[in-house]
Amino acid sequence: MTPKPDPTTAPVAAPPTHCGLVTLVGAPNAGKSTLVNALVGQKVAIVSPKAQTTRARLLGVAIEGATQLLLVDTPGIFAPTRRLDRAMVAAAWGGTEGADIVVLVVDGKAGTGTKVTALVEQLVGRPERPYLVLNKVDVADKAKLLVHAERLNAILPFHETFFVSAGTGDGVPELKRALAAAMPAGPWHYPEDQVSDATERALAAEVTREQLFLQLHAELPYASAVETESYQERADGSVEIHQQVMVERPTQRAIVLGKGGSRIREIGARARAQLASLMERPVHLYLHVKVRPGWDEDREVYRDIGLDWVD
Repeated sequence: MTPKPDPTTAPVAAPPTHCGLVTLVGAPNAGKSTLVNALVGQKVAIVSPKAQTTRARLLGVAIEGATQLLLVDTPGIFAPTRRLDRAMVAAAWGGTEGADIVVLVVDGKAGTGTKVTALVEQLVGRPERPYLVLNKVDVADKAKLLVHAERLNAILPFHETFFVSAGTGDGVPELKRALAAAMPAGPWHYPEDQVSDATERALAAEVTREQLFLQLHAELPYASAVETESYQERADGSVEIHQQVMVERPTQRAIVLGKGGSRIREIGARARAQLASLMERPVHLYLHVKVRPGWDEDREVYRDIGLDWVD
């Protein structure tokens, strides 16, 4: 007589997995990178108060239950004037291709000016499902938030509208659950412990560039870039990184160096500490500042920072 199976020992089938692409777009300084970091649960994108900090597309990977969210952080969309501007805007719109959802992130404090309404108009008729996120609600005029949402939904009826503060985390769990619920069934694209598609070499350049923005503020023009010249793992498990900070004029080089080299040492120290924390191993970081006029017209630089050459 065949024994009956014991239901208490029968294997439990794993829930079906879901995976999808979510692209965040918006005007400069709307808080897209901060929101991506909040959804992932750790830092994957650099952040600064300076607009247009993000230059190239970056993918953050977030997990919500059995769903993997592939979050594309894009440069802020604005009226381009230079080749670098055009490349950044092209990268932003390029990041929406193939997305399951496009999330328009709006600075709730700044409200809905002509730049934001123009962005909404550009989303009309696109195949991706549009979501609206009013960000920075912790510092926004609460009475105006619903007005902003109604005005934008009148131009484009968004599938869903959320009010969040990426900085404090308010509303982020609800947004994350809603995004996960909308993702199609399918296998995960990345291992569970991977949070970004960025290489450590690319991450190192971004972290140093973030420190340039944070420490120099308005003193440093946008015409600067960080290039990782060499990245080598040492036998003791640590990593040695040499980077070149490119500026256009000798006066800008003096600003980055600081008196007696004090500023570049502080930039290097903070970047080194952050990289060691992110990589979970010792980091030896060496920074060199080079005057390179017209670097933003060099095809190789665009390739290194992850942007396409745009005529």
